[in-house]
Amino acid sequence: MAHLKRDFNRFMYKHRDKGIPRLMLWICISNALVFLLSLFNDSLVSLLYFDAAAILRGQVWRLITYIFTFAVSSGPLFYRFFVAVLSIMFYYWVGTLLENTWGTLRFNLFYLLGIVLSDAAALGLHAGFGFPMVISSHYLNLSMFLAVATLIPEQKVYLYMILPVKMKWLAWLDLGFTLYSIIRVLVLWPHYNYHIGILLYALFPLVALLNYFIFFGRDVKNLLPGRRVHQKKPGRVRRQKTVAEPQPDPDWAKNYRSESGQRPYRHKCTVCGRTDVDCPDLEFRYCSKCAGYFCYCIDHINNHTHIQ
Repeated sequence: MAHLKRDFNRFMYKHRDKGIPRLMLWICISNALVFLLSLFNDSLVSLLYFDAAAILRGQVWRLITYIFTFAVSSGPLFYRFFVAVLSIMFYYWVGTLLENTWGTLRFNLFYLLGIVLSDAAALGLHAGFGFPMVISSHYLNLSMFLAVATLIPEQKVYLYMILPVKMKWLAWLDLGFTLYSIIRVLVLWPHYNYHIGILLYALFPLVALLNYFIFFGRDVKNLLPGRRVHQKKPGRVRRQKTVAEPQPDPDWAKNYRSESGQRPYRHKCTVCGRTDVDCPDLEFRYCSKCAGYFCYCIDHINNHTHIQ
């Protein structure tokens, strides 16, 4: 399992620029447009919500379009506008931070997996037990927030732009509300004669957050309150011999002569092939990002493909 995880991380890092760049920007722009549309035509916006019964009747676009409705709310106009601006700004920051940290491909895969798991669980509950599954992107956005809180648990955010709160505290608060919603349904389980469908319905938030647990695994312990890194007690320090890494010798050809009696070059550009003998006034440097000691002239030190 460790080898599989290592290979997956290497693949994600190697192809980190693949996928849809700035995905959360486009999602937030779409949410802003849908919010403006909701001010004039709520019935048209209702066609974008996730509705399992409508999807099975052929309205398959609802499998995706519900992620564009998290900025829509009800209430007075000022309240709706405030919630829309706050949610769009916050989730844009969360999504952009994740993409900059992980890379485009990993973030795209994380978000897409959350959509697929939510859709599959909701359709399965509706088809198997007849529940009227009308879900939102709340748990999908919560998984993004938990991901950021796991990566930077001590990061402070300003709640309602006023109160500074650590990310891990907000994460535990959201998880507390999620656990409360699960327990509230489980309390009614005996009332339904321990119907298995009610149990699965109660556990739906955990399925919707499954992409978070898949990507982080044991790293979720970063959210534990008061978690400390235990350090070993100081003891006898053993001295270890350090072996110096080999370094290139610029004077390797100082006393060397070829058969023709000419002194060979010291530096040769890996790209153009010019040497310090051909061009005595040309500056040469070694690239620290290439795997090995590769020399480049001043024209190609910043304009070459790194050798790995």
